[in-house]
Amino acid sequence: MLVLCSNGLTSDAIITSLRPYTDKLKTVALVVTADNEYKENNYHVPRSIEELNGLGLTTDILDIDTTACSVLEKYDVVEFIGGNPYYLLNSIREHHAEPILRKIADSKVLIGWSAAAFVFGPSLSLVNEYSPEMNIVELEDLTALKLTDIEVLPHYDRFLGRFAYFEEICSKYETDHGVDVIRLNDGDAVLINELKTEVIRKVMSENE
Repeated sequence: MLVLCSNGLTSDAIITSLRPYTDKLKTVALVVTADNEYKENNYHVPRSIEELNGLGLTTDILDIDTTACSVLEKYDVVEFIGGNPYYLLNSIREHHAEPILRKIADSKVLIGWSAAAFVFGPSLSLVNEYSPEMNIVELEDLTALKLTDIEVLPHYDRFLGRFAYFEEICSKYETDHGVDVIRLNDGDAVLINELKTEVIRKVMSENE
């Protein structure tokens, strides 16, 4: 199963939806490669570990820049944190990790959020509309892993007021490329398996 998130497993709705799939699983690799600067010191890591522990999973932190990608196959669940999508895609290519990640998505549980949600999809072209300056590795081919043909736009609610014409850019991208982009607010996710695709929305409390 493939899970695309905005900012991780940050809502009860996501956790509840994942429990049936992770109930009998034990181990998870939290992959920090996308954060090319802070890696395991990324400030989201402690929170991510807590979320995974809440699912009854024992967490190891890994970086495919320094650890053989084949190690990922021994885990029941693999989660990639956010960071720089260009850097992450380039690292996956350099370390020939795509076949392993495809196998994990097909037979186990592969979770990717923020940058990884773009990388696991068909292309980085949408994020390139907003943040081409992040392409520090000078990727020319923006084709992503194509683990799914679904395209998502993470952090939609958070970035709507931060980028000028944020929605207009996404709408034009949809028209130009003939696609429908799923806009994910923080706390939302898309669960994709061979049987169905399910969009999970965070339930807003009365205080939010």
